[in-house]
Amino acid sequence: MRGGQPYFIKGAGGGQFPERVKAYGGNSIRTWTTQGGEQVLAEANKNGLTVMMGLDVVRERHGFDYNDSTAVAEQLQRLRADVMKYKDDPALLFWGIGNELNLEYKNPKVWDAVQQIAQMIHEVDPNHPTSTVLAGLNQAEVDYIKARCPAVDILSINTYAGLAAIPQQVRTTGWTGPYVVAEWGPTGHWESPVTPWKASVEETSSQKAAVYKSRYEASVAKDKTQCLGTYVFLWGQKQERTPTWYGLFTEDGKESEVVDVMQYLWSGKWPKNRAPHLDSFRLDGKLATDSVYLEPNRSYTALVTVKDPNKDPLTYRWELLPESTDLKSGGDRESRPAAIPGLIPANAKNQTTLKAPAQEGAYRLFIYAYDGHDNVATANIPFYVKGK
Repeated sequence: MRGGQPYFIKGAGGGQFPERVKAYGGNSIRTWTTQGGEQVLAEANKNGLTVMMGLDVVRERHGFDYNDSTAVAEQLQRLRADVMKYKDDPALLFWGIGNELNLEYKNPKVWDAVQQIAQMIHEVDPNHPTSTVLAGLNQAEVDYIKARCPAVDILSINTYAGLAAIPQQVRTTGWTGPYVVAEWGPTGHWESPVTPWKASVEETSSQKAAVYKSRYEASVAKDKTQCLGTYVFLWGQKQERTPTWYGLFTEDGKESEVVDVMQYLWSGKWPKNRAPHLDSFRLDGKLATDSVYLEPNRSYTALVTVKDPNKDPLTYRWELLPESTDLKSGGDRESRPAAIPGLIPANAKNQTTLKAPAQEGAYRLFIYAYDGHDNVATANIPFYVKGK
């Protein structure tokens, strides 16, 4: 309940474009830290949104030692100051204690630290529930949290391809309290098909739109007893494996078909102007899943088929990137590879030629199709250049 009324979270992860969350029928945003918290809360208040405020609990995989009682105590004091600073803001909905503390961890003492933080919150801020955010949902962590973290009110879960199974998993693991899906989205790079040279194959924007809709409708939309709602990932753009994998927006702020789906899931209505729909994308006649090998300096045909539901004229932008080598885990910051110029004709339309790079190695060919109304379809094909 919020303000005495039932409140189902229709949320977006990330503070970019809060006005669009509101306009499309959403009601909440999620942060991962309190950095820039004043601004996030001010924007939320301005747009009638609530905030799941993230408290940045340091992860073991980043070198924190949960056996170091001094460091744990210092962290508790730092977070106490954060809670004191923001606890009375009218936009605050609940606290997220850490993000994916269970990812690549070994020391279960982290859950004792989470309990201390949750207890501290209940003491200084009795008005807002506490939560901790898990990477996926495993029996071991549910057992730890039930046993060691009685002050955690809500279990939050990050899940991607596994979204459809979450309501059942929550019950199978024996979690009987409320839960929130704090991140969900496309099929993750760790869940996707992989080429022989270890490049994960990304869904097209249109394939993503289909899976976001089907997985959400099959699961959390139906769970009226334990699910408090969800935060879609990512309401913005980031480089993670590719510049297009997780963001619902491109680097220039254009909206993919997934944003249309979110508007429909949140409001029950589709937007009047719909994003372009990408039917197929081939390089040398092959799909992204076909393990495309090209010879250096040879020219190959690239063909994309895109339809616009509103018959808007489409413009195309092609981009060639080397395969990213700055690969992290858990959504840590990655750097974007620099584009390789000069191998695709300028002003190319939906069919063009790609001259394969001279240098042997792994690359990706990206296509962006724009409708002139701030909407875009995106896709990419990983390929490998190899001499005979």
